[in-house]
Parts: sequence; structure tokens; C-alpha cells
Amino acid sequence: MNSLPTLPLDAAFAGNRLLASLSAAERELLAEHMTVISLEPGERVLTAGGLVDRSLFPFDGLMVSMITELSGGRSVEVASIGKEGAVGGMVSSGVAPAFTNAVVQIGGRAASIPMAVLQSAKQASPHLQELFCRYGDALLAQVMQSVACNSFHPIEARAARWLLHAQDRVGGDRLALTQESLASLLGVQRTTVNAVARVLGEQGLIANRRGAIQVVDRDGLEAAACECYARVEGHFGAILGPDGRGRTTPSTD
Repeated sequence: MNSLPTLPLDAAFAGNRLLASLSAAERELLAEHMTVISLEPGERVLTAGGLVDRSLFPFDGLMVSMITELSGGRSVEVASIGKEGAVGGMVSSGVAPAFTNAVVQIGGRAASIPMAVLQSAKQASPHLQELFCRYGDALLAQVMQSVACNSFHPIEARAARWLLHAQDRVGGDRLALTQESLASLLGVQRTTVNAVARVLGEQGLIANRRGAIQVVDRDGLEAAACECYARVEGHFGAILGPDGRGRTTPSTD
């Protein structure tokens, strides 16, 4: 994890959908104590049972997976977070233990804000408090839908759904992710994902690149995905507004 100069702060406020909704006054509550950091794939930003002492607001293509681990080395992703949201401390008041691990899947940058600063800002701004509570609701919806999806939907549809979510969070067609990583996130064998990727590739929906997956046909991938993608995105829009910002236009107060 590398800290960067304060110059990218404007990029953070513009690149993260939650931060982009803040008024000038609300930005001032956070900016003085905000640091932009660069994160690489595989870095763990939260550890289950460890204290959450900061919140991260991804932008610049960063995607973080919330991963639940079971005995025997088994694990599965329960939620993914990118430029639409934040990692850690959205609903809790102050420092609290994390329930799952949060691991960087696709590298990029994030704005890091100490929990104490974020909590003070919530108390000073009713909009901030409401915004983060609404985002917490949207994130919980994603987790609940993932439970249903993992229980009932075929792996082909689940993989298509995950790739759509990843593309939304990264903001581009190229996903710097290997099939082995995707298999781990979906909780299946690599051979299973290899077969699914081959089918999606033969249908012209994706293309495998060295160390990456390229989304070729977005509409076709949506048709191949299960209903869970549309349900989660629809709820996100209903909770946080059509632009994902918690209100129809940024505040000017």
C-alpha cells in the first residue's frame, strides 16, 4: 500500500460515486484528513476480527472483494465494491471489528479516511449520515442476493453476473483478473470456470487475455446473467438515486 500526494484528491471526489455527491462544505469535512493510496491485487484491507479504523472509497479501477472463509481453506465472495461505494465503517459508529476479509481483486486507488474523521463528519452533516446508511442498505442487498444466487443459479449465469458487476465497478472492458481468481471468488474449481469461460468466449461475450478477461459483448453478457444482476442494480438505484449518489443532483449547500 503506497500513499500518494494530496494532488489526486480531486480525482477521488470525482471518481467515487459517493464522494461525488458531497457539497463543498461536506468535502471540507473530509479532505484535510483524506489520503489517496494505491493498492495492488492481493492486498488485504480488512481482516475478519480486526478493527476497522478507516474507510476506503475506491476509484481509478480499484475493486475490493468481501470474502467469507470457511474451514478447510474454502472461501467465497459475498460482495464486491468499487467506485460506486466504500469499504468499512459505513453504518457502524466508530471503530468496530470486521466480520469478513476484504481483499483487493483489481488494483487501483482509493481515498482513505480515518473512522474518527468520518464519524465526526456524519454528526455534522445529516446528508452524509443518510447517504452512508443508504449505501449500507444497498450493500446488504448485494450480500443477500449473493446468498440466493449461490444457492440456486447455475455457474454460467453466476459468472456472467459477476463479470457485469466487475465491469461496473472498474469502469472499463478489461478486467485484470485471472480465471483462477474468478474460480476462487465464485467458490468453484478452476476447471469449472475454465469451461464456463470457454463457453462465454465461444458465444463472443468475453475474450481471455494474458492475466485479464475482456468483456466483448455487454448486452449478450447481460442476457446470459441471472436475474440477480438486474435486481441488485435496480435496488442500488432505488436506494441511492438514478446516479447512485443518494440525491438527484449534488448538493450546493
